[in-house]
Amino acid sequence: MQREELLEYMESDIYKPLTVQELSEVLGQTSASEFRDLVKLLTQLEDEGAVVRTKHNRYALPDTAGLVVGKLQMKARGFGFVISERDGEPDVYIPATEMNGAMSGDKVMAKVQNEGRGGAHREGTILRVVERANERIVGKITIYAHHAFVNPIDKRFTQDIFIPKEEIRDAHDGYIVVVELTSFPSATHGPVGRIVEVLGHPDEPGVDILSVVRKYGLPEEFPEKVLRATEAIPLEIAEDELKNRRDLRDEPMVTIDSESAKDLDDAVHVKLLENGNYLLGVHIADVGYYVKQGGAIDQEAFRRGTSVYLVDRVIPMLPPRLSNNICSLNPQVDRLAFSCQMEIDAEGHVVNHDIFPSVIKTTARITYNNVRKILEDNDEALIEEYKELVPMFRHMEQLALILRQKRMRRGAVDFDFEEIYVKVNDLGEPIDIIPRQRSIAERLIEEFMLAANETVAEHFHWLGVPFVYRVHDEPDADKMITLNAFLHNFGYHLKGAGGSKVHPRALQEVLNEVEGSREARMIATVMLRSMQQAKYKPECTGHFGLAAEYYTHFTSPIRRYPDLTIHRIMREVLAGPLSPEREAELRQFVEDASRQSSERERLAQDAEREVDQLKMVEYMQAHLDEEFDGIISSVTQFGIFVQLDNGVEGLIHISALDDDYYVFNERQMALIGERNRRVFRLGDPVRIVVTSASKEELQINFGLVEHRREATFVADHGGGGAIIYDEDLSPSERRQSILRRESRSSAAPKGTRSAVRSGGLKGRSRRDKLAGHTVEGGYGRSGRTRDAELPVDMPYDEWDADFPDPREAREQAQAEREGRREGHRDAHRAADSGRRRTTGGRRGERSGRSDRDTRRDASSRYADREDAAENGVRRSADGRTGGYRTWAARGGESAGGDRRRSGPGGAADDRAGAGHGDGHKPRKKHRGSVKTGAKMATRKAGGRSVTSGGGRSTGKKRKSR
Repeated sequence: MQREELLEYMESDIYKPLTVQELSEVLGQTSASEFRDLVKLLTQLEDEGAVVRTKHNRYALPDTAGLVVGKLQMKARGFGFVISERDGEPDVYIPATEMNGAMSGDKVMAKVQNEGRGGAHREGTILRVVERANERIVGKITIYAHHAFVNPIDKRFTQDIFIPKEEIRDAHDGYIVVVELTSFPSATHGPVGRIVEVLGHPDEPGVDILSVVRKYGLPEEFPEKVLRATEAIPLEIAEDELKNRRDLRDEPMVTIDSESAKDLDDAVHVKLLENGNYLLGVHIADVGYYVKQGGAIDQEAFRRGTSVYLVDRVIPMLPPRLSNNICSLNPQVDRLAFSCQMEIDAEGHVVNHDIFPSVIKTTARITYNNVRKILEDNDEALIEEYKELVPMFRHMEQLALILRQKRMRRGAVDFDFEEIYVKVNDLGEPIDIIPRQRSIAERLIEEFMLAANETVAEHFHWLGVPFVYRVHDEPDADKMITLNAFLHNFGYHLKGAGGSKVHPRALQEVLNEVEGSREARMIATVMLRSMQQAKYKPECTGHFGLAAEYYTHFTSPIRRYPDLTIHRIMREVLAGPLSPEREAELRQFVEDASRQSSERERLAQDAEREVDQLKMVEYMQAHLDEEFDGIISSVTQFGIFVQLDNGVEGLIHISALDDDYYVFNERQMALIGERNRRVFRLGDPVRIVVTSASKEELQINFGLVEHRREATFVADHGGGGAIIYDEDLSPSERRQSILRRESRSSAAPKGTRSAVRSGGLKGRSRRDKLAGHTVEGGYGRSGRTRDAELPVDMPYDEWDADFPDPREAREQAQAEREGRREGHRDAHRAADSGRRRTTGGRRGERSGRSDRDTRRDASSRYADREDAAENGVRRSADGRTGGYRTWAARGGESAGGDRRRSGPGGAADDRAGAGHGDGHKPRKKHRGSVKTGAKMATRKAGGRSVTSGGGRSTGKKRKSR
């Protein structure tokens, strides 16, 4: 019986757990050989974790027994998550005490013990390890008298490896070594191993990158049988093969790539047709002609999955004889290719296309930089050098713009992030970090490759043949709701976030709307993190980010195995229909190739990022105690990450922010001071100093020198709030906001963070007040994400009363002034009307003006004095302005910071003013004082009345209230 048939039967609704004898009867088996084959198949499926055997020897699928089979992903603190093999199934959290000997990367079987709310936060325990993922581990050795221990450099491996004395070999204490595990860890003992390779001292040139290569298991050397198979491939093209291909050797075409590229796998040409359309030709090296399926070269390419590009080396998928020579589209050399020619109209639509094997001869190789200089800088020397190709470059630029406009119209999302390039010398030491910006040259090649990939994918999708597609799933609905809530903080809205799904056009509309604003980078970063990761699948489910219904990877068979796979399928399909047996074989192969390629792609990306980070750390070690400008790129509960202009990212730990106790507000993506309400938010510009850089920890630590976009968090009684930036306030409001933050920071106890926490309202910190609750997005001591039990991030309390929203106060004051002004006008109109009735309509004149005009001018002057007083401006008798008012601090602090009482009410009258909103009665006007409508604060000093605000005192003695 076939494996697929048995699993399909066990997945059906009619199946219930059966013994092997019962299964044999149900399946209608009669011979002993069939029974033996069934037993072997069940044993194999059990070993793979595809089925489980119950204590009553009955077989069932894992999910029906409450079990999850997947990959264990551990964290540095010992806990981990089981990533299920079933798409869409939530991860299972595994505490450090429930690992049962499993290691990071292992395929495990876990039992779910706690589903959590709605099954979203599942917790379980590891039952058994289905398949070990790590036979070798890289680490630093510490040698003792009779044994040694190796501390893994990958912090996801939390246990040191015991090395017997006889297995130490020639390693020295402190060296980086490769350990082969001879005994895997269990619930009762740790791992045991032996030294198989000594890489050298950590400070030796090249050891750092070599350790990363060994850590990720990247194969640098090709097996001998692969090299022999490569040598057997002739350099010249057989004449018989040319007869079966379309000859394009007379067609002018170019390769456009970077200066350092050696594996040139794509060439392009563009023509302007008589009907006004463009003819775009994309010609890809026909690697599949040389690498046959199932051969030694193909098996090694399948194992590698992709080429890996590190800062000082390339680990190719194919041997250099193929990648850099036979298959590389070097200029003026005959090469076999697979061509996709597309006729494209003025709107960017492909109106006709043709896909065929060809033979080509590229006219020239030109770099991105030279194309940019020709098209953007009009470099005369380069234009003269490539004068025969310059018209084609101009057509390429026009066509690329048309294709991009069409792609953006349909809703593609374009994240224009800079790529970082670390430049190293011959010893592997970093000498510079250079941000790479995409120029017109990179953009036109990108657009041409996208067009070819979409055309090929759609063509073979409708043929219904087995194929490998590049898919990008729709983002998770919960993440889109969270993203939309984050966008609301800035006044933006994501269309469709509350409905069934979000169209990519909605995301691009938000990016277009925020372009050029101070929060543009921050929003683009959060949006990118909210999306799914692209992968390879045998089903064509579309590419969300590109807003493409059909998409594949066709253009890089030298460095990507999926491209090589579909090249071979394309040749078979174009030669004739597939037999049913061959089609079934290819369907199984593309499923395996998709899964393997996705895993190897993620591993290669992790290795490349780690090497880049390693060299960035080494680069910053030479710049300790130096100051740099940067942007807050990430905010966490333990601190803020800052990205410098050169792309280096480091951490300002929360313990370094010692002016307050800071709380992570997930909704605002910010750290907010508990007492001073100071805000550190994603995207804020800062100036930092480099305090430390550790290659062992792969971490750079910064200290805060200056926060260049200060802000205050203003809460409301409903539990929400807003972040008010100082730069958005008037000068008066800005100074008041700074004073309030500084007064709260200075009032907080100095010293340790525990002292800061203990100085909160009534001796209680926010952590005390939230006892029994969790804040949205918080983490427990074990590292698990805790369920949100509070409807808001930061509840409103008495501290928030000290930080009113200045915008609301401004609007309220303006409304009150308008109301008073209108009231005065109504009173004057009523008085004037009564006077006209009593005087019979007589009108008197004063200095040549009517009484009505005089009253109107008086009302205007009164309103002007009100405006001046509300804005903190004191006007003297002769019209001069002077003085400055600030918000009175809580408790009756004056502008200078002195705390004074003004009677039994303390500072109540200082804040009451006209008696709005605080529940305090307004102070009565003193005899002889000039009424200006301003907020007035009065205190007794030496028997004389002293006023602050817009009023003037007559200096007469009076009794204090």
